[in-house]
Amino acid sequence: MVRVPKLTRADAAAAVRNPLALIAAHWTPTPRTVRRAALTALVMSVVIVVTGGAVRLTGSGLGCPTWPQCTDGSLTPTDALSYHSAIEFGNRMLTYVLCAAVGWAIIAARSEKPYRRGLTRLGWAQFWLVMGNAVLGGIVVLVGLNPYTVAAHFLLATALITVAVLMWQRTREGDGEPRPLVGKAVQQLVWFLVVASGLLVTVGTVVTGAGPHPGDSGEVERIHVSWEAVAKLHSVFAWIVVTLTFALWFILKAVDAPKGPLHRTRELFVVLLCQGAIGYIQYATHLPEGLVAAHMLGSCVMWIWVLRVLLSLRERPEATAEVPSPSVETPVATRA
Repeated sequence: MVRVPKLTRADAAAAVRNPLALIAAHWTPTPRTVRRAALTALVMSVVIVVTGGAVRLTGSGLGCPTWPQCTDGSLTPTDALSYHSAIEFGNRMLTYVLCAAVGWAIIAARSEKPYRRGLTRLGWAQFWLVMGNAVLGGIVVLVGLNPYTVAAHFLLATALITVAVLMWQRTREGDGEPRPLVGKAVQQLVWFLVVASGLLVTVGTVVTGAGPHPGDSGEVERIHVSWEAVAKLHSVFAWIVVTLTFALWFILKAVDAPKGPLHRTRELFVVLLCQGAIGYIQYATHLPEGLVAAHMLGSCVMWIWVLRVLLSLRERPEATAEVPSPSVETPVATRA
């Protein structure tokens, strides 16, 4: 049986002032635990995006017509509401699960020895992104699913995924100065890939805002552009990303790059092919809900792998503490 340390009155006072410091003083997680905590936060950030898409695809975006309560005077759905309310309310409840996952990541990072300030800051960045997106989600409901706020809601969720990937990566490497594994030209090509992928995701939100899935069965404002035309622009960016990825893989093979960047690029290429196939099929079949949900999941996975390619271009060893040089002893003159 694990002995639970007895808390003194001083510990109780410290818990009120800084509970994270108190936990860190009594618990040291293993590196594997910290990695799992960061990965859990990343997985939940993807889950919340997919369930949010399910809310829109089932027309449940206004199932709870107000915020932060579900209806006026009731935090939860009432019997008078439909199953759309249960779907929307369920997605809201998943935000608390996401908060718990991010909280665990923060606690694990704060308690790791030695203390890594950068890792803890990445955890807190996720927390504030979750809070900001929760408020933005409420605004989305209050403005009747305005497509521009819906697009901002998705992009902020993508920012959350970005920070979660960074934290997960940092748990698997040290705090030393990053050392590049490839040349400057390859790094620049990857940054072009990152920018093109960001534009691909952003244009995808415009397709959503103009497409036939407004998020509710009632009258919902749409972006006043042809969604077919925007979808074709979206496919152009997709082909640019695929071309850049293939060129990157070819160059990495030619320069005999380390296995890390080569493997991540190859994996990204497979993800892009799968995502492209889903995209063309859903376009040809007039955007069925199931394929749209799969495409949203693929968008998250694609962005994660683009970031993994970027982060694989360098390595960060463990930080080495500077050992002070021994002082030079001055010989003491002896008496003759």
